Amino acid sequence: MLLNKKILLCVCGGIAVYKAVALVSKLTQAGATVKVIMTESARQFVNPLSFQVMSKNDVFYDTFDEKDSSVIAHIDLADWADLVLVAPATANVIGKLANGIADDMVTTTLLATTAPVWVAPAMNVHMYDHPAVLRNIDRLYADGIRFIEPSAGYLACGYVGKGRLEEPEKIVSIMSKFFEPQQKPLAGKKVIVSAGPTLERIDPVRYLSNFSSGKMGYAMAEAARDLGADVTLVHGPVSLADPHGMKVVAIESAQQMLEAIMKEYDEAAIVIKAAAVADYRPKYAAAQKVKKQDGDAVIELVRTPDILATLGQQKQHQLLVGFAAETNDVETYALGKLQRKNADYIIANDVSKSDRGFGADKNTVTLYGHDFQQSFPSMTKTTLAKQLLDVIVERSGVAK
Repeated sequence: MLLNKKILLCVCGGIAVYKAVALVSKLTQAGATVKVIMTESARQFVNPLSFQVMSKNDVFYDTFDEKDSSVIAHIDLADWADLVLVAPATANVIGKLANGIADDMVTTTLLATTAPVWVAPAMNVHMYDHPAVLRNIDRLYADGIRFIEPSAGYLACGYVGKGRLEEPEKIVSIMSKFFEPQQKPLAGKKVIVSAGPTLERIDPVRYLSNFSSGKMGYAMAEAARDLGADVTLVHGPVSLADPHGMKVVAIESAQQMLEAIMKEYDEAAIVIKAAAVADYRPKYAAAQKVKKQDGDAVIELVRTPDILATLGQQKQHQLLVGFAAETNDVETYALGKLQRKNADYIIANDVSKSDRGFGADKNTVTLYGHDFQQSFPSMTKTTLAKQLLDVIVERSGVAK
């Protein structure tokens, strides 16, 4: 599948650069034409001549070194590539790309290309876990860039953990699959995803809500889109940019979320209810700001509609997937919810842990079905969403 494919490899500084030399060799053996751009830091680890010998092409590292005066080098390379791979990708270059910084040959070319861009990070385990790095990865994923996650093992710094550049053979295999005819198992299927919190007003300036960021629901919607689905994303108040390639409906309250979902429920093949819906709302919402009085105050609360239960009661052909955010007895509550709400799957996680769940960039969950369960280790929510949906689609047969 790599025969005659044009691969532009952007090499960043780090001890994993030696693997990039082997990667060029594997790609050329597979029939690809490879051109290499190096950062200044990468040249501290490996001489450009090594890449030139393996690729049989000039190696680029200086934006102002125009080897062919008839073209502008970084634009010509950006237009030439069928795919751009950044490997190894440092935290520095990931941060620059996420923020649109172009201050060397690699980053300038990355901003100029319209080809698919893949990023293969390699760094210390704590760097890879840093909130700033995770935010940048999520931003790039939302921009359409895809990642080859690092593997776990012994790192050059002496730590053992996740941060090693994936092996060249595995990267070549992944790239080969990319160029195979794309499988879109959800093509022609309608998928509805809910995300974020709901907001229940007390008065014009106060409300009841929760800590949901919407990141997991957004990731599920994007994963469904990438599998070819016609996606409708119904979200509460969040601070996330609307994802492209889908219908987006912004709501505020639980009642509004239910109504938005029900408008399209009959046509849906899959409904993924990832939103954290408020269970109660004030019985009366004041039209004016409630003024402070001496002594205590009491707000009478009433139940909001149980969206998942309502969908379960009216389910006909739909595959219904719910979430269970728990702080204790996760399995017990998840299995109970699966039965009571007439759902097909429940995705459960322990939100009492600060490194997962609400607001975090990573998640650790267990997928529960009827007579089935599968646990997923800690990973970014974007990667987790894809793995969850792959399992659900394969097991349910909804794509047939």
